[in-house]
Amino acid sequence: MDIARRNNVTVMGNPRGPAVVLAHGFGCDQNMWRLTVPALAEEYRVVLFDYVGSGRSQASAFSAARYSSLEGYAQDAVEVCEALDLRDAVFVGHSVSAMVGVLAAERAPERIGALAMIAPSPRYIDDEGYRGGFSAEDIEELLASLESNYLGWSATMAPVIMGNADRPELGRELENSFCATDPDMARVFARTTFLSDSRDDLKRTRVPTLVLECAHDVIAPREVGAFVHAAIPGSRLVTLDATGHCPHLSAPGATNQALTAFLAARR
Repeated sequence: MDIARRNNVTVMGNPRGPAVVLAHGFGCDQNMWRLTVPALAEEYRVVLFDYVGSGRSQASAFSAARYSSLEGYAQDAVEVCEALDLRDAVFVGHSVSAMVGVLAAERAPERIGALAMIAPSPRYIDDEGYRGGFSAEDIEELLASLESNYLGWSATMAPVIMGNADRPELGRELENSFCATDPDMARVFARTTFLSDSRDDLKRTRVPTLVLECAHDVIAPREVGAFVHAAIPGSRLVTLDATGHCPHLSAPGATNQALTAFLAARR
């Protein structure tokens, strides 16, 4: 299989620099990293890709069975790293991709040597002693709305997820990204994302890890960032002075500064 074509792999930056893999979240694609790449390209070999079912990936490779679990997305990530023969790469995962990175690093420790998590959440549903931000009923309503009217759901939820109501162009960009995703594939990814529980996986993480949370994020509240930080031995937690769930778009300066400081410390 041509992995580069399947996952629309793009490689840019310094070909002799350490590898940094940028992995997008639900409903997004690699274009969401366009404000991050310039901060990395001079020193690092930057790898971008689209999960199957997102962006310009090869839709014919989609399998509902494979992608009904985060393991399927982790396998995409590992296969991209293998195809490029990456060693000791830093995997930067936004939102659900932070948990994908945890699984990928466990599966291929020789390929992924560090993790940077942007607005991560191991579980979106509240549980005893754990606040994920949503009740089980909230998530079922969210998924039912998405499955019955995906375009309408996108228009409603994108501004909520993005935050920054004073900058409506950001919400419109996320809405357009959602709407560009095949609805049937998006439904599978949504269920996989919002019903996942990766809390136990965090405890097995043994690579250097940066956790970037936003000061105000309705999708991943600060209690979640604190949980992730506490669960991963030796991790570093940075709270960005940012609003919303996509700080690499809404607060790229602060996000890039925290990310490049983490990368520099590893060199």
